[in-house]
Amino acid sequence: MSTRNPAAGRTVFIGSGSGFWGDSALAVPQLLGAPRLDYIVFDYLAETTMSVLQRARLKDPDLGYATDFVTTAVKPHLKTLMERGIRLVSNAGGLNPARCRDALLALAREQGLEPRIAVVTGDDVLGQASQFETAQGDPAQLPAAPLMSANAYLGALPIAEALRQGADIVITGRCVDSASVLGIAVHEFDWSFADFDQLAQASLAGHLVECGAQATGGLFTDWETVPDWANIGYPIVEMQADGSFELGKPQGTGGRVDRATVAEQLLYEIGDPAAYELPDVVCDFTQARIEESGPDRVRVTGARGRAPSGRYKVTATYPRGFQIAIMMAIRGQRAKAKAVRTAQELLGRTRTQMARAGLGDYSATLVELLGAESMYGRHGRVEESREIVLRIAAQHDDRKALAFLQKESASAGTSMGPGTRSHFGGRSDIQGVIGTASCYIAKHKVPVHLQMGPGLPAVDLGAPLPPTGTEPASTAPGRDTATAARDTDACDLDTVPVALSLLAHGRSGDKGDDANIGVIARRPEWVAVLERHLTAERVRDYFAHLVEGPVTRFAVPGLGAFNFFLERALGGGGSCSLRSDPLGKCYAQMLLDLEIPCPRALLPTGRHPASPATF
Repeated sequence: MSTRNPAAGRTVFIGSGSGFWGDSALAVPQLLGAPRLDYIVFDYLAETTMSVLQRARLKDPDLGYATDFVTTAVKPHLKTLMERGIRLVSNAGGLNPARCRDALLALAREQGLEPRIAVVTGDDVLGQASQFETAQGDPAQLPAAPLMSANAYLGALPIAEALRQGADIVITGRCVDSASVLGIAVHEFDWSFADFDQLAQASLAGHLVECGAQATGGLFTDWETVPDWANIGYPIVEMQADGSFELGKPQGTGGRVDRATVAEQLLYEIGDPAAYELPDVVCDFTQARIEESGPDRVRVTGARGRAPSGRYKVTATYPRGFQIAIMMAIRGQRAKAKAVRTAQELLGRTRTQMARAGLGDYSATLVELLGAESMYGRHGRVEESREIVLRIAAQHDDRKALAFLQKESASAGTSMGPGTRSHFGGRSDIQGVIGTASCYIAKHKVPVHLQMGPGLPAVDLGAPLPPTGTEPASTAPGRDTATAARDTDACDLDTVPVALSLLAHGRSGDKGDDANIGVIARRPEWVAVLERHLTAERVRDYFAHLVEGPVTRFAVPGLGAFNFFLERALGGGGSCSLRSDPLGKCYAQMLLDLEIPCPRALLPTGRHPASPATF
């Protein structure tokens, strides 16, 4: 680690103002009520959001950025933010950072304010598609359709430089979600980009707060124990110069911050926890520790880092036809069978109409019976129901073909089963599908630019090079520990099947068409039980009706946890998927119903045993 630390002893307070485009307006007023706050970061760019922004920019070239940042986050609070010297960092620029800046400057002028707004660009690599690579360094196989956008995930260097030059607000396009917090820490503590352990710690802090209230009790497995959702607190990181930090929330707000809630968010969407690859550092979270340091406060330590690779991840978008999803309420006796037949008849009728019009068949269809556990496949427990929401989703290369299903679905209310309410929730729109593809590009081929104000030159910051004298980032996955678990004597005792939810809690999420499920033992003695019986093979079998690719298990000993990475698990993922949950948010909840053997001597008592503070 570097010994340069002029800010030793200082603490920097960083609030999270948004976890996605559309997040609550609660966050900024809450954070402004905190007694100390230096920065607020805002994350808007999920992978699916890039598709939404691309649609918006196609309609209006002045759009393509997260308008909520301007209208909801900044406009009502800009005067207070500037008076208190609270600086903002956000990836709200999306596909159009300059227009986002211009909109902010316009509202600032209306209020008689003059914030200094920096814009980071260079992530747009659409013109360099011929240089895209696979993870193995081979030329990338891109979709046949012309690309609509391609953006590299930039790192923290331009953010740190913008802050060094005095920016009040930093707007980026595509960057990794954790880069905002890391850029602040690098600037405040004068870290070198070779201080890998500090970089990993700050990146972990950024990762924990990038989804807003998910770090403070949102989506927590034991949701009954989380108070006051209506006023759930948004997280505040208190970062120190050595990279260690505490995480809490404003006093008097709802939510819950403890080891359990924060551990779930740590495992959210990380893949291999020993090799979480970011542009500035490859993080190892396997020995991270979360210790409760006070009411609704935790201290986080133990992340380790090593040199990054010489590449950026790239997400490209392209047109992929059209889709529609219709819903109708079906009630009465034998509602499940009635709903299935309704779907069959509507799809059959519209296939006939499409054929008569010279149009081909649907490229994909999906029928879901919401309320009947159709997502659970063979694990469903609902034999019959008197009330079902029928969801029919379909894709086609031609918009005109889907118009038949859009129109004919209304007729089910009069020509099919009794108790049918068609167009439940309103008439469905036909939407263009924007597909996403992931690849890589060498960093030295991506110049990054920083513009400190309109009319000023955009300064080329160059392409970051990996520090010399360090080991390159490993891309090898962590070891599955199933073999070691077979040596655990406790797991060979007399066992009783119990629901996984009694032994563990968890959270799931997506990366494109892949999903991950983090599972955390509620007690140290149950880690060995999970290790022995919750294998990758068992999880793959449980999700066989949803997952097409392999499942890999990674151990996270510092948390007493395991992370499962499920490939090709989301029916295409994001806007390409026809599923009602295209992001895998429900997968952990589904897995927690799985029964696994537990030694009789280790049986839990109660429905949800309290989670421990430390392991």
